[in-house]
Amino acid sequence: MELPFAESWKIKMVEPIRKSTREERERWMKEAHYNVFQLKAEQVYIDCITDSGTGAMSDRQWAAMMMGDESYAGASSFFRLKDTITRLTGFTYVIPTHQGRAAENVLFSYLVKAGDIVPGNSHFDTTKGHIESRKAIALDCTIDEAKDTQLEIPFKGNVDPKKLEKALAEHADKIPFIIVTITNNTAGGQPVSMQNLREVRAIADKYNKRVVFDSARFAENAYFIKTREEGYADKTIKEITKEMFSLADGMTMSAKKDGIVNMGGFIATRWEDWYEGAKCYCIPFEGYLTYGGMNGRDMDALAVGLDENTEFDNLETRIKQVEYLAKRLDEFGIPYQRPAGGHAIFVDASKILTHVPKEQFPAQTLTVELYLEAGIRGCEIGYILADRDPVTRENRFGGLDLLRLAIPRRVYTNNHMDVIAVALKNVYDRREQITKGVKIVWEAELMRHFTVQLEPVK
Repeated sequence: MELPFAESWKIKMVEPIRKSTREERERWMKEAHYNVFQLKAEQVYIDCITDSGTGAMSDRQWAAMMMGDESYAGASSFFRLKDTITRLTGFTYVIPTHQGRAAENVLFSYLVKAGDIVPGNSHFDTTKGHIESRKAIALDCTIDEAKDTQLEIPFKGNVDPKKLEKALAEHADKIPFIIVTITNNTAGGQPVSMQNLREVRAIADKYNKRVVFDSARFAENAYFIKTREEGYADKTIKEITKEMFSLADGMTMSAKKDGIVNMGGFIATRWEDWYEGAKCYCIPFEGYLTYGGMNGRDMDALAVGLDENTEFDNLETRIKQVEYLAKRLDEFGIPYQRPAGGHAIFVDASKILTHVPKEQFPAQTLTVELYLEAGIRGCEIGYILADRDPVTRENRFGGLDLLRLAIPRRVYTNNHMDVIAVALKNVYDRREQITKGVKIVWEAELMRHFTVQLEPVK
């Protein structure tokens, strides 16, 4: 008999979590203006709002923190991190930042100007925000198949080469670079194939453009290439990682994901001019070049985390747990972005809350209902996150409307996945009775989903 699958780690330390009553959750949700970002962590039973900075570090990472060099300039921790990044990616220039959006802010301050067009595959919220705040355009060139949540294809996060070619043919003089998000978060944590990265590289070379990878979950992308793409089954994750980054000119990284640290990020590139340009913004925005917003101890923990999480067993444990939750939802007939992504399940709210008009934000309504049901906090990746069109100021309803259940790394057991699945089933079973959603009573001009205030539609 084949042995069942088990985690590639064992538990050394635990943190208690608290259940709450429905009455408490209704009061807390009202106080939070029906925005789960405004809830206190202690009011949450199972927290799936993000996998960013919420993972559990390994014993080797904790040990590495004790070796942290907190020197302001020239810290040995920086050089250990730089050596690890160069070994994994081939990029020789590294700038640490305090997180991924800081890396975008520093690099884009140098590269993006008003009137520019930045094509890519489903720019995530901060990426789009950093582009649009500079009066530039984030042009989505994702394959159309990503919009069909029930379609199962192995690399649903791919860039559409025809869309990208058209953008460059028409607007080459306005395009400072191409960005590829690996994995594609907005499309449902979907991977990008090595073949597609080669196609993007070829188009970029044709028009003499550079390519940036938004690399928060690059290791998960490498796992999917290994397990789904022909010719990579016998390659290691580190070999695949090196090949992926050979097709890029630079990267931004939120290390809070695949680096498995609580805070941190970086820029890396093979181009000295990008490094020289970006470092002029690092010093005033983040800090000196050898710490850039990170403690020495966190840089050491990140160096170990990057090394550990580019090993197959660690990634397999993580992705198998997401697949486990997907299989439970399959049992209940609950629609989500298929196939299951690497870091989260993206539940298709538009197929569940069919009586809630899009103007009343079905995915946000489903997010609220799941929290009220069981104290589980997810995150809307949909019409609220999409923000308003920067020109017309109309809500953007053209994309997917999803409830993301992001699974922190090495934090929850499959028993927690069972609770999530059954709680979602309970909401799904009463979906016909949910006919009204929420409306916005206050919103920020940019990246509104973090602070938006809502109330139920009467």
